[in-house]
Amino acid sequence: MAETKAVCSLNAGPNLEHVGLTYLTEEPLRLCVCSQNRRHPPAFQCVGPEDTCFEYGVFPAILSFPLDYPLSPPKMRFTCEMFHPNIYPDGRVCISILHAPGDDPMGYESSAERWSPVQSVEKILLSVVSMLAEPNDESGANVDASKMWREDREQFNKIAKQIVQKSLGL
Repeated sequence: MAETKAVCSLNAGPNLEHVGLTYLTEEPLRLCVCSQNRRHPPAFQCVGPEDTCFEYGVFPAILSFPLDYPLSPPKMRFTCEMFHPNIYPDGRVCISILHAPGDDPMGYESSAERWSPVQSVEKILLSVVSMLAEPNDESGANVDASKMWREDREQFNKIAKQIVQKSLGL
C-alpha cells in the first residue's frame, strides 16, 4: 500500500487498464491509493468521513466488474459489518451510480443519476464516501437502518460507532 493520507485505498485486480484504474496507481487521489494485487478482485478500504458517525472507521469493500464493463456498472460490496440505509445487510451498496443505465422502473432516479459508460471508478468511490456521510433514507436498502436514521438518530449513531470500533479491532 502506498504511503499517503487517504479516505480510500484500492488494491487493483488483474485488469487495471480495463477498468480504468491504472492512473490511480500512478497519481493517487486524495481519496484513493492504488496498488496491484493480481490474485484478488479490486478491493479497497474506505475510511469513514470526518464529522460523521462513521469517522475513523476502516471499512473493506470489493468492486466486481461485469464482462461487459463499461456498458454495465460494477457491483460494490462491503466485506465487513455495516449498518447504513444504503447498504444491504449482506454488504451490497445501493446508490444510483451503480444502477443499470436507462430509466428507473420505479421512477425514483433520473437516468442522469444512473450508470453510464463515461462514469469512473473514482466517481464511484467519491459517491460511496458521500453516501456514508449523507445517507438517502427515502430509498433504503436496509429498511431497519433507514427507519432508525429517520426516527432515532441517537441509536443509529451508537450502532455506527460500535461498527467503527469493530473495524479498528477495538
